[in-house]
Amino acid sequence: MPLCSFYASTSLPVAKPHSLPSSTKLPSTAAAAITTVQPITSPVLAAATTLPTTNASTAAEVLSLHLPELPSSTRDKILSLELMGVDYGRALSLNPALRDAPPESIHAVVTFLQSRGLHFRDLGRVFGMCPSVLTASVRAGLRPVFAFLTDDLGVPEDAYRRVVVKCPRLLACSVRDQLRPALFYLRRLGFRDNRALAFQDPILLVSSVERTMAPKLEYLRTELGMSKDEAVAMVLRCPALFTFNVERNFRPKFEYLVQEMGGGAEDVKAFPQYFTFSLEKRIAPRHRAAVEAGVDLPLPDMLKATDDEFREMLERKRS
Repeated sequence: MPLCSFYASTSLPVAKPHSLPSSTKLPSTAAAAITTVQPITSPVLAAATTLPTTNASTAAEVLSLHLPELPSSTRDKILSLELMGVDYGRALSLNPALRDAPPESIHAVVTFLQSRGLHFRDLGRVFGMCPSVLTASVRAGLRPVFAFLTDDLGVPEDAYRRVVVKCPRLLACSVRDQLRPALFYLRRLGFRDNRALAFQDPILLVSSVERTMAPKLEYLRTELGMSKDEAVAMVLRCPALFTFNVERNFRPKFEYLVQEMGGGAEDVKAFPQYFTFSLEKRIAPRHRAAVEAGVDLPLPDMLKATDDEFREMLERKRS
């Protein structure tokens, strides 16, 4: 049975595919193979009708796509990915190795991930965010990641899915070159809660120490005038600081705090979550509203409150 037929006939929900109307320009990597355009043959379409009614139309959408006259293995591979909700053209542009990957190797990756608890409906997100996983080696690439989750972070097998769905990039990282060095760095800074790293902040594990995390601490030290201990204390209280861009986040927000709000480094030391709020949608509008109302509010009160709570605070302070 072709793999696309296998995926179409699964009882699990099928992700909505990316539509490709006949007028759509195909990726250049596939366009070279086009000679004529013909509909998919009926046996595959017949396989889709074994789906429950709610899924049959979705599968039929995929299987009614018009594909160029390609080798059956290539056609099977494209349809299999579309059934998972993966845009083949985009995946190919990000992972050229996908072009020559046999459908059986992709199926081996899918089977392995499902054996680790992932659902079929998760695959579109995982492969869409990290197309390189489609051509990963199960033995050399994927197995070590799950071993790392258990051995280094204490993640139980029944919780693999929760961690991977939250951060699919884990599957595309080398344990030796990325995950374990990042974990060691975070532990040296004072991150001790492995469960929090795994379930809440796995993005930190896939972040480069040299290019991402260390420069953020350096910015807090050099431009905000903090000691190393003060900067570390901020990221321990608010790990999301490691994920923000200096030019697009830290610098404009701190400049607004200093120039418009009359604040400074002491304010963000006390409330590092300040940097997690949108400057245009939350910080500046709330600050202007408070100024117009003649009300002085602490940063946490001004920013953490819901819109209704914020309006009530202004009314109470004015009355």
